[in-house]
Amino acid sequence: MTLDTGVVWLTIFVLSVFVGIEVISKVSSTLHTPLMSGANAIHGIILLGAILVTGTTDNDVALVVGLIAIVLAAVNMVGGFVVTDRMLQMFVRKKPPAKSDTTTGGTA
Repeated sequence: MTLDTGVVWLTIFVLSVFVGIEVISKVSSTLHTPLMSGANAIHGIILLGAILVTGTTDNDVALVVGLIAIVLAAVNMVGGFVVTDRMLQMFVRKKPPAKSDTTTGGTA
């Protein structure tokens, strides 16, 4: 009895989804920023790969799919950087407000 290769690939995909969920759910909140930075680097590599593959195709359907992949990868990468920047801004200390001088009536 032989297994269809599609069933094997689907099984590997489903198992990797479960492993990924378990790994990410166990990460402490202080490590989420480095994880996001690593994910952004991976998205950059995916974008570069989509550009290279789309640039070498002669098929119109593959060109359209490649262009869609480029747009989605770019949006994903930029969104990841925006989210990472926003998370990092949460750790920046805010400057205390300037104290006003009540004896002279002016501000310091």
